[in-house]
Amino acid sequence: MSALIARDLRKIYPSGLEALKGVDLRVEAGDFFALLGPNGAGKSTLIGILTSLVNKSTGSIRVFGHDLDREPEQVRALLGVVPQEFNFNLFLPVAEVVINQAGYFGIPRREARVRAEHYLRKLDLWDRRDTQMRQLSGGLKRRLMIARALVHRPRVLILDEPTAGVDIEIRRAMWHYLRELNDGGTTIILTTHYLEEAESLCRHLAIINKGEIVATADIGEMLKGLRSETFVLNLRGRLTELPALGGFVLDTIDESTLEVEVSRDHSINGLFEALSRCGIEVISMRNKQNRLEKLFLDMVDNPEPGQGATESGAMPGGRA
Repeated sequence: MSALIARDLRKIYPSGLEALKGVDLRVEAGDFFALLGPNGAGKSTLIGILTSLVNKSTGSIRVFGHDLDREPEQVRALLGVVPQEFNFNLFLPVAEVVINQAGYFGIPRREARVRAEHYLRKLDLWDRRDTQMRQLSGGLKRRLMIARALVHRPRVLILDEPTAGVDIEIRRAMWHYLRELNDGGTTIILTTHYLEEAESLCRHLAIINKGEIVATADIGEMLKGLRSETFVLNLRGRLTELPALGGFVLDTIDESTLEVEVSRDHSINGLFEALSRCGIEVISMRNKQNRLEKLFLDMVDNPEPGQGATESGAMPGGRA
């Protein structure tokens, strides 16, 4: 069964702004799914509709077979939402924030305390359980928002920019826990501007731009379609001149750093062999640009109908 099916979602505001233009989206149960798009593309409107915070103009939404229009309470119980903005009572203790959230779903207070302890421990917040919200750092507040969203044990977790403004250490800890949740069967839908986050965590994605889905894809298959990648190589010695390597496009950043474009007709091993023949030793390398970022920018700047679409989860017309 699909976790989420949205069909022909449209949102037209009284001003005449058409924020969504017939969006079709399918997310399979157990998937880790990225919803990507530039600012103003329609991501927040789409999530607002999914979570009943925004009224759609037309279209339908089903979550694990339950229709949002006819069964709103069942749908809300299936969803856990981590919004972009902090929306806590700043004077409540951490544990009370989670316990109170459980009460909205009819969970008895005794059971709510047990669940609150479980999720606060999982997110390394148990030692802060009596701390008032206003005393937490931004990163700890983000963790608390995840604990609050999970306390009623939703089958779908929606994360809207969950690591915005969070330092690298906390971000990676959150990544680890999200993978653990997904491995346990929770379907996760993620919006993020950190495209390395999407590449690292997600299996499928949809790109939305100007209110329309411009691409859906299996991320692994999508990345195989890259025509070329550019690598930055740190060298052992210093270059006195740029070597001539057939089939590779080279440029120097400085005397010890080389930038190389490798097309999919060539391999990294072939590059290293060519450099070795020239007496050049590489001590480290990295991608100049995140691979998903390169594809994302190509699709947003030059969208083509169905670009990047795969058979997985595809609907008619190349949309998912």
